[in-house]
Amino acid sequence: MSYRKEKFKSLLGVDTNLLDTASLKTMSRSILDAGMHGFCFSPYEEGQKPGDPISEEQIRRKLDIIRPYSNWIRIFSCTEGNEQIPVIAKEYGMKTLVGAWLGDDPEVNQNEIKGLIQLAKSGVVDIAAVGNEVMYRGDLEEDELINFILQVKSEIPEIPVGYVDAYYEFTDRPKITEACDVILSNCYPFWEGCSIEYSLVYMKQMYYQACAAAAGKKVIITETGWPSKGGSLDGAHPSYENALKYFINAQMWSKQDNIEMFYFSAFDESWKVSAEGDVGAYWGLWDKDEKLKF
Repeated sequence: MSYRKEKFKSLLGVDTNLLDTASLKTMSRSILDAGMHGFCFSPYEEGQKPGDPISEEQIRRKLDIIRPYSNWIRIFSCTEGNEQIPVIAKEYGMKTLVGAWLGDDPEVNQNEIKGLIQLAKSGVVDIAAVGNEVMYRGDLEEDELINFILQVKSEIPEIPVGYVDAYYEFTDRPKITEACDVILSNCYPFWEGCSIEYSLVYMKQMYYQACAAAAGKKVIITETGWPSKGGSLDGAHPSYENALKYFINAQMWSKQDNIEMFYFSAFDESWKVSAEGDVGAYWGLWDKDEKLKF
């Protein structure tokens, strides 16, 4: 057994609710050093937002920070400089889940779909995601999304194609589930007001609901996480300690049960405040200055 596996094995059975802050920090670092499945990755620097120029240098710098800890990254867009990310990630030997960001602008959607197909055909896409939470936001009709999924599948038949949304959408929209090769499920106990004490149990329920809808297809958790600062939502309270507890519990379950999980997110992103409130800026394992929080 490798050193990493031995290190992880020594952490099994620990109740994070009984640990003080120093112990949570130490355990989080041990789990990170042992390696995790994947990160949700955006390259934006402090003060940037989607649409701003993205340099190759900043992509490489941020990938250099996270690549010792994971073989996979998830990418959200195929335009506006984001198309560089999977190319560089492949150069670094990483695997990629690459998404086309779809919304209510037909021209943007076509460019994103075109970019995803081009990247896949160039060999830098391991899993293709057609849209992210489009149904949740109500940006497209169900049939419009399915047509995009089928278009991408027809162009890159050798690569698994799926759609990313909240776990329950795959129960509520069986036609979308049927169109996908792989089910890409976002599972956020925080956004449903769950307390940290029951968050792991709740995330497991979310995952297994998606599995039931998938009817044998692979299910990947494409986003989950907990904010380290910000306002509370019902029983869900952001805090440094709660973020560490959630990270530890999620990663322990991921390893023990072989759950493919992309953690949200690698870095804090201040621009997300406009859409999510103050908690939007504090989901990263690394802060806005690229310093590891623990």
